[in-house]
Amino acid sequence: MSYELIATLMFSSMMLMLLTGQRVFGAIGFIAVVAALLLWGDKGGFDIGFSAAMKLMKWYPLLTLPMFIFMGYVLSESKIADDLYKMFHVWMGGLRGGLAIGTIGLMVLISAMNGLSVAGMAIGSTIALPELLKRGYDKRMVTGVIQAGSSLGILVPPSVVLVLYAMIARQPVGQLWLAGVVPGLMMASLFIAYIIIRCRINPVLGPVLPESERNIPRAEKMRLLRAGLLPIMIFAVMMVPFVKGWTSLVESSAIGALAAFAAAVLKGRMTREVFENSVRNTLGITCMFMWIILAALAFGAVFDGLGAVKAIEGLFTDRLNLSPWTILILMQLSFILMGTFLDDTAMLVIVAPLYVPLVGELGFDLIWYGILYTITTQIAYMTPPFGYNLFLMRAMAPPEISLRDIYSSITPFVMIMVFALVLVMVFPGIATWLPDYIYNKP
Repeated sequence: MSYELIATLMFSSMMLMLLTGQRVFGAIGFIAVVAALLLWGDKGGFDIGFSAAMKLMKWYPLLTLPMFIFMGYVLSESKIADDLYKMFHVWMGGLRGGLAIGTIGLMVLISAMNGLSVAGMAIGSTIALPELLKRGYDKRMVTGVIQAGSSLGILVPPSVVLVLYAMIARQPVGQLWLAGVVPGLMMASLFIAYIIIRCRINPVLGPVLPESERNIPRAEKMRLLRAGLLPIMIFAVMMVPFVKGWTSLVESSAIGALAAFAAAVLKGRMTREVFENSVRNTLGITCMFMWIILAALAFGAVFDGLGAVKAIEGLFTDRLNLSPWTILILMQLSFILMGTFLDDTAMLVIVAPLYVPLVGELGFDLIWYGILYTITTQIAYMTPPFGYNLFLMRAMAPPEISLRDIYSSITPFVMIMVFALVLVMVFPGIATWLPDYIYNKP
């Protein structure tokens, strides 16, 4: 049996197991171990899984993962994140669509605190959505705002998904995070511009808050501003030393976790329940990601041993005579297709052993491609009929918002994200400028 056929059999078997409802890491790890044992016997087969585990345990930047997740959950569970929305409510309520714009700002800051899109969706749907609906905002527009804004969690640093990509692609986490800053802020700015333009054309979609709600004492406004800026200060305390080169990435993540914990204690919100929930959620998510990374490394090692990447590259470039850019675009389209029934980590782990080395062989920058993958994943999250975020939104939205509303709400935001993806593809410097500037400055 040829190696190409073995690689195809591995990939199809893995997809079949996933369709039966098996856990992602279980399906991928099982196929990797069975294939290794059948190909190389007891000695070589066992060594592949063992070496993948040792590689994972020795990857020092992985320590950032629990630190950032803990920081996000502390800020969320202690309700410090709620203060952000109160600040936006008071300071931006006088603008048409001001609360929707504030919601995008809230999502960017939540992304900078947690790095998970699910956290942004949960906070947006429980804090922002009821307030927006109560004040007469168009339900379809605001539903799209929350879905689009929450997707920024996997792009704006500290993105947990980019940590996973860094491990699989063997790229520096710090450079990937910096590469996501400008595209993430650009996408948030495009969302805000869309809200402003649409509410200017049709003011009924985002009415101005009544004067009675905005006319509060200046001292109260300043208090809300200070409370809302606290998470920003925590993020600055964490990231500025790292960007300046004073601390390593792991040290900065520890500073962020300690700063969030200290803020919750000083505000009197660090209860036993908050601490237990934060630690339990941090442990659960961290263990999930470690199992996924371990399975992906084992699967990738078998694929590398088979030479599958070289074979597929030869198929695309020699037999089908496709250009590198055509292959890259086909990869992105496959991510959108897979996003109709898989989440971001599953998509990355399934195709990373194939796509990431192939991208390198085609001559593309793997840091830049990590951002392309992340943006494409965001689009896949919200692409009907089975986008991950669509059903997550349906589970969290109030009864008056139907699935049809959710589907129709996301169309303009998906178009904006496709536009952003094209910009990053055509102008790679949007993603690579900041890491090049920080890491290569004299």
